[in-house]
Amino acid sequence: MEKNFVIVDNGHGVETKGKRSPDGRHREYLWCRKAARRLVEVLKSKGIDAALLVPEETDVPLRERCRRASVLSQGRRAVLVSLHNNAAGDGSCWREAGGWSVFVAPNASPDSRRLAALLFRRARSADILGNRATPPCGYWTANLAVCRDMPCPAVLTENMFQDNRADVDFLASEVGLSTIINVHSEALKEYFGV
Repeated sequence: MEKNFVIVDNGHGVETKGKRSPDGRHREYLWCRKAARRLVEVLKSKGIDAALLVPEETDVPLRERCRRASVLSQGRRAVLVSLHNNAAGDGSCWREAGGWSVFVAPNASPDSRRLAALLFRRARSADILGNRATPPCGYWTANLAVCRDMPCPAVLTENMFQDNRADVDFLASEVGLSTIINVHSEALKEYFGV
């Protein structure tokens, strides 16, 4: 029987331009790496094997991420979750859009869509969806390579907006980080039936 396994991808690298709050105190690559490491730890503590896709600080090309995911997923019942922070603008000023969302690719498998729906339900229960409308199914569809080209079910979560002051404060807090990790870990437990 295949073993349950979560591949945790962290968005962007230290050299990726932008990807920060207007005041510079929040940087997406740092937050996503911290969150990814914590998610792996929490999943393992709940009996779900997990690993980081990108342990480096640098931005690893999508083709290499897909290759790594292929290697990691062999012989396992694997899923990939890619962690990111959203932005409504170019990062030069604060914006009003805020909240959490999840994406799948247009070619998403039923398993990808099921995981996205489970993540959405957990985020709604945690009251972190924010001030934007969400599609009736609970998730967005976008042609994202990190979801589209993976060898296993894959979703991408946009964990709050890095150009919204309240969201940045939430992301910087232990409560915020714990809430977001809990949304992911509980949805993954439900997905695997743990």
